[in-house]
Amino acid sequence: MSAHNDGAGPVVVVGAGPSGLAVATLLGQYGVECLVLDRWEGVYPLPRAVHLDDEVYRILDSLGVAAQFAGLSRPARGLRLLTPGHRVIAEFQRSADGGAHGYPQANMFDQPDLEQLLRSNLRTMPTVTLRGNVEVLAVTQGNTAARVDFTDRVTGARESVRASHVLGCDGAKSVVRKAIGAEMEDLGFEQRWLVIDIDTSARLNQWEGVHQLCDSRRAGTYMRVGEVRYRWEFRLLPDETAADFATMDTLHPLIRPWTGDVPVEDLRVIRVADYTFRAQVANKWRDRRVFLLGDAAHLSPPFIGQGMGAGLRDAMNLAWKLAGVLAGDLPATTLVSYQTERKRHAKRTITVAKLFGLTMTAGGRVGTALRRFFAPGLHLVAGIPAQSETAIPSGSRTRLRGLARTSAVGRVCPNAPTSVTPDAGRFDDIAGNGFALLALAITPEERELILDKGAAPVVPDPGSELHQWLVRHRVASGVVRPDRTVMFTSDSVSGSLTRLPSFHSTPADAGGTER
Repeated sequence: MSAHNDGAGPVVVVGAGPSGLAVATLLGQYGVECLVLDRWEGVYPLPRAVHLDDEVYRILDSLGVAAQFAGLSRPARGLRLLTPGHRVIAEFQRSADGGAHGYPQANMFDQPDLEQLLRSNLRTMPTVTLRGNVEVLAVTQGNTAARVDFTDRVTGARESVRASHVLGCDGAKSVVRKAIGAEMEDLGFEQRWLVIDIDTSARLNQWEGVHQLCDSRRAGTYMRVGEVRYRWEFRLLPDETAADFATMDTLHPLIRPWTGDVPVEDLRVIRVADYTFRAQVANKWRDRRVFLLGDAAHLSPPFIGQGMGAGLRDAMNLAWKLAGVLAGDLPATTLVSYQTERKRHAKRTITVAKLFGLTMTAGGRVGTALRRFFAPGLHLVAGIPAQSETAIPSGSRTRLRGLARTSAVGRVCPNAPTSVTPDAGRFDDIAGNGFALLALAITPEERELILDKGAAPVVPDPGSELHQWLVRHRVASGVVRPDRTVMFTSDSVSGSLTRLPSFHSTPADAGGTER
């Protein structure tokens, strides 16, 4: 697929955090010209996000960095909820051997390491340019193009660029969000927390998962991020700030339950900062040629580790739609589904994060009831689908409802093995970065028709995990979108073929696959 935009200019991505780097990489794989503008010359050095799940790991594979990420991340065993006395209330185990998508289900990492990896990978995209040390001042748009005005922070020179579309990945204080008149909707959660990052080569001998301390007075979180990196988070009292914990004399009593007899001189403090955890979603994510992604569109409390992952899901959802529209393969109405799908899912995920937060911090009878009756069911967070609703290329949701015959529609197709052999390939190995038609059986003639539309035919062997998944969902065939969401299902291959869009993706080596 070769993108065209009638001379309107490149897609301009504002912000080179994980969301911006991801969407620029995905667009680059489709041959779309992109300009990424960021305030910083290099990676922002302080650690922030520390967790992603197997579904987001799969997105990293789509970006071409899964193998490298494995070298800088650490699988975790899951999550424990603890009483103030550190007794286990509930435990939610996660597999380190690979879940439905072929990757560890809980992964700890240091965000600057991931961002550096994503930046290095972006340099392999010939149609993408990253420019740092610029301050975006304004975003405006007309009937045929948008314009981004910015200042070079080194020279002070003011510049502007004409853009086919603008993607606002510029964080919680988004300039792009303000430019389209969008506002954040408050979902009713705000707490101030202390964040502590410490390096130590000493062995703490703790359970290798995330510890959530449920305490109405001083809720806390402990997690091992890397070989020597550890993080603690504690809820601050109303009159406290990070300055109150600037020395080890005040900091050590908080972390001592986990560090035990480790001498304080063996604990190297990397950062002590206070953050306000919020639950917010933008009231609109798009205005004509301008879109919001990541923290510009949603803010989640960190209790289930889905904040950064939600931004990468935004990128995966939007990139193929925008690339297809620019190439003329998909109608412009396809872009309508971006906010419909991602906003609903983001709100659901944030709601679960809020419930975790309340379970940890609520006092009195409410807190006791939450911890006693609600905590054991929190493992159901793993069952939230990545999309809440799909849309056919025309954007007709009414027609979609008539076609949604099974629970598979609107859910992510698992990256499961396609055969029973020990070295079996998985769904992503075959599907590539375009559409796929997944079926129990396909004739040679049907295979040629699928290929003519630029899609990949995927026929799992009987007995394989993917075959079992189709049978379990009573699916004879289905169309799977480039973001791995099941778009339609049918009782026959011909029924899916009639709904399979023509979407001619770039050659397989564009963007590099490690699958």
